Amino acid sequence: MIRVVLVDDQTLVRQGIQTLIELEDDICVVGAASDGREALAVVAAQRPDVVLMDVRMPHMDGVAATRALLTEQPNLGVIILTTFDDDEYVFAGLRAGARGYMLKDTNAEEIVAAVRAVAAGEALIQPSITRKVVAEFSRLANDRSAVPPALAATPLIEPLTEREQEVLRALAVGHSNREIANQLMITEGTVKNHVSNLLAKLEVRDRTQAVLKAQQLGLLG
Repeated sequence: MIRVVLVDDQTLVRQGIQTLIELEDDICVVGAASDGREALAVVAAQRPDVVLMDVRMPHMDGVAATRALLTEQPNLGVIILTTFDDDEYVFAGLRAGARGYMLKDTNAEEIVAAVRAVAAGEALIQPSITRKVVAEFSRLANDRSAVPPALAATPLIEPLTEREQEVLRALAVGHSNREIANQLMITEGTVKNHVSNLLAKLEVRDRTQAVLKAQQLGLLG
């Protein structure tokens, strides 16, 4: 059973997400909090696998709470819930160590899939948010202190193939696996294999970090 804690200052949002999540046989909500400060206590008491974390909250925002939680529990999977107006929070969340980024208007199936992926140790970032993160990263590119250590521009041990470069450019503009498959006229399974190879060669854990590091290395042109 995947144990989840919900953190959002809007009661209706928490209740709505809980209702959707608990329709699944393998996921249960074990706690809820209305701000980041309260989240620290709830997570410490419940020891969940995944936290769905709002960003804009009183007392302590979601980025600060994520940073504090992962200091105590490095393996905790935090999914940041954001809106298109929260560009700065998305990048800050990446630096804080969140493994998922979802828009608040995401449908139930995508939220459930994100919870399962993050609980399994994977990262899941919506393609539409990838574009926002890349834009913010570009703005801060000259500030070395703003760049997460995992994205430091160390040369690749093994160069990318031409096809991997094509997939990388598609990721950089936020295309999904299906869109990339249609664009390159290959199967979604083949796209997934190329993405896996990209992550390994760039030594990053998810698609967005792959794009950010590739940008640091000048691989996007």
